[in-house]
Amino acid sequence: MSALSALFLSLEGIDGAGKSSHLDAIEALFRAQGRHVTRTREPGGTPLAEQLREMILKQPMDPLTESLLVFAARRDHIVQVIEPALARGDVVLCDRFTDATFAYQGGGRGFDAKVLATLEEWAQARPEQGRLLQPDVTLWFDLPPEVAAARLADARTPDKFEAQSADFFRRVASGYAKRMAADPSRFVLIDANRTREEVWEQVAQALQKRGLSK
Repeated sequence: MSALSALFLSLEGIDGAGKSSHLDAIEALFRAQGRHVTRTREPGGTPLAEQLREMILKQPMDPLTESLLVFAARRDHIVQVIEPALARGDVVLCDRFTDATFAYQGGGRGFDAKVLATLEEWAQARPEQGRLLQPDVTLWFDLPPEVAAARLADARTPDKFEAQSADFFRRVASGYAKRMAADPSRFVLIDANRTREEVWEQVAQALQKRGLSK
């Protein structure tokens, strides 16, 4: 399969929004079409990036340190997993990508978006194509923070992000909204405050509308 048929699809949203629960169905949909699928996540996706993930989610640190670690993990992930998969013509399904950094570190933490943009350019540069590596399609599962918190209650011990206040997650949502406004053709807004079946219907329709499923 040629690289021209490759597809990079990311799922974004706060924990509890339900994006992860739809990854299985999306993967099955593409595999049913005979596509090879590489499923991965951020932070993480490689042995090094998974080690950095543990630090990012559990260790206290200032926003710049946090952002540097996130982009270091992302660079390794791109080099070791994402770019090779796209070169093979795979469908890459990624549970979060750079939009999450602008939402969490930029929106939630209030860190300088210009610094994040510089790190994005360094980590995601594709000089031979004259552009940055970005997903072809991003599904943003939007959910009120209070609803997400109720869904996560008693589910597991929260990491340092999941333990943040509702105000933090409202700023995260604002960060996602800014990313979508800057690149609207890439984003699909999914109303995640619905039943699982209704959310899946939105996902399936979005993929069909873009010619990615039958």
